[in-house]
Amino acid sequence: MSKFWSDFVVGLEPYVPGEQPANINLTKLNTNENPYPPSPAVMQAMENAVNDDLRLYPPSNADQLKQTLADYFQLTPEQVFVGNGSDEVLAHVFNGLFRQAQPILYPDISYSFYPVYCGLYDIEFSQIPLADDYSLDLEGYRRANGGIIFPNPNAPTGRLLGLDAIEALLQDNRDSVVVVDEAYIDFAEAGSSAVSLIDQYDNLLVVQTMSKSRSLAGMRIGYAMGSKILIEGLERIKNSFNSYPLGHVQLAAAIASFNDPDYFATMRERVISSREWIVEQLKVLGFDVLPSAANFVLARHSDENGLALTQSLRDKNIIIRHFNKPRLSQFLRITVGTPEQNQQLIDALGEIIG
Repeated sequence: MSKFWSDFVVGLEPYVPGEQPANINLTKLNTNENPYPPSPAVMQAMENAVNDDLRLYPPSNADQLKQTLADYFQLTPEQVFVGNGSDEVLAHVFNGLFRQAQPILYPDISYSFYPVYCGLYDIEFSQIPLADDYSLDLEGYRRANGGIIFPNPNAPTGRLLGLDAIEALLQDNRDSVVVVDEAYIDFAEAGSSAVSLIDQYDNLLVVQTMSKSRSLAGMRIGYAMGSKILIEGLERIKNSFNSYPLGHVQLAAAIASFNDPDYFATMRERVISSREWIVEQLKVLGFDVLPSAANFVLARHSDENGLALTQSLRDKNIIIRHFNKPRLSQFLRITVGTPEQNQQLIDALGEIIG
């Protein structure tokens, strides 16, 4: 604590990201990164973007990327917003759309950055408990609110909410913004994204990222899609904060990724296939695994302590994510890795459990 801090800084509880260890010998399955590299076309585009233009500011409106995203999702550029990773996009959402008279609503087990944003922007909130099976309990969202946000698939559970349920939620909250945080949606079955509902509901905002399915976590590229009026609000916030959010190399990488659909589809299917293999193997070992539509699984063993398992895996140079929180402390959150990494994980758990 410093005398130079603003008063509100004292009460902030910052987000704690997953560990990024310096030890390259570890099998890293803790932060839901894609185990496969970006498309070769993306790598070439980034290399080409490293030129004399780096002395110039990038295009402030990222018009070419917005057009690329609009074409891909069958929207207009005015329905697209971009930023430095979905975390920055979400920060603008909380600041620009959620500072309302009523508290916002989000699940009690969810992305742990949400309460951080609420503290940062002095936003009242109410956490709605997940159902006993860790799915979203929609009854809890039928109340007065200043907005609703939830990940879909949810994190860290991996459970997916269907489009019919999302549409019912939108209809019940026509006077509130409903934000669907789709960081992992590409690992769900085709047609699961709420983007298809945007033209019907002006209160819907869909947030996505290129960090997971497109292997660009190190580039920090996120975007939001919704009605023109919602996007205009986000643009006003962005241009009052950082009018040049994405640099030349980021823009080149993002555009090239969406222009290489075959590579994207191949890598996506590899991850999905590996996820299903991991689920089968964990069940053989006696784990209870929640249904996952993401690039990770959440699993617990009735005879083993979650934290002890995490530490035992670490002793074998494998790191996963453990949450020391109510209803989660017995679970392991395991990122889908390469087939070799996944086999190492299963072999290690077999040795530990015996």
